[in-house]
Amino acid sequence: MTTIAGEGTTRQRIRDAALALFGAAGYDGTSVRDIAARAGVSPALVIHHFGSKEALRAECDALIVDEVLGRKESLHGAEAGDLASTMQRWLADVEAHRASLDYLARMITDDSPAGDRLFDDLVQRTEAMLEQGVASGMMRESLDPRMTALIVAAHGLVPLLLERHLGRAVGEPGLSAALVRRMTLPTLELYTHGLYRSTVILEAAEAALSGTLDTSRGPRSDKGAGDPNQDPDPPATPASTL
Repeated sequence: MTTIAGEGTTRQRIRDAALALFGAAGYDGTSVRDIAARAGVSPALVIHHFGSKEALRAECDALIVDEVLGRKESLHGAEAGDLASTMQRWLADVEAHRASLDYLARMITDDSPAGDRLFDDLVQRTEAMLEQGVASGMMRESLDPRMTALIVAAHGLVPLLLERHLGRAVGEPGLSAALVRRMTLPTLELYTHGLYRSTVILEAAEAALSGTLDTSRGPRSDKGAGDPNQDPDPPATPASTL
């Protein structure tokens, strides 16, 4: 089939217009006519290239996932990435990536099958990235790889979903360059070194969840069984007084 001159550029322009409008106004709040007007084409041309608004959204979803995690065929190569590192890159130049940031935040929180698919794809590919990291020796093996992938993906989305609160907490207007700069090292430090210096809390939780923790005498205080910060056991009651 002969390619029409400028077809690729027109298709890309339509997709970029949809990406910006879906992110700003939501899927339901954006019409094909709106997209066509922003792209400088007719509504009929939008349908010609994509078939439907839903199909156009699906392509926008795929583009965002590829930007976040790298293309599927590159998952085991140098271009492979993860949500947290992509968020750092995007947030380093918020305005340049504003359309992508708004789209991702809007679609992830959208109560729709498409939003569910987008989140599921992010988690699935984060899990694949973590598996590759473990295989290469760069990452530690997790007790629950699926849940670890969910946590990492969710952590990467936090700056988008809590943009206003993060900025407000440190006196910045949302995701400013100063806020992103301040977040970078603590985020990497947390992933690299962890938080706790001892395994006592992890071991107590493992014991409690496996049912091997000795709780026969009940909790030692109102802080709950297995809490390493509990108060000492109360004095035993002499048998003669019972």
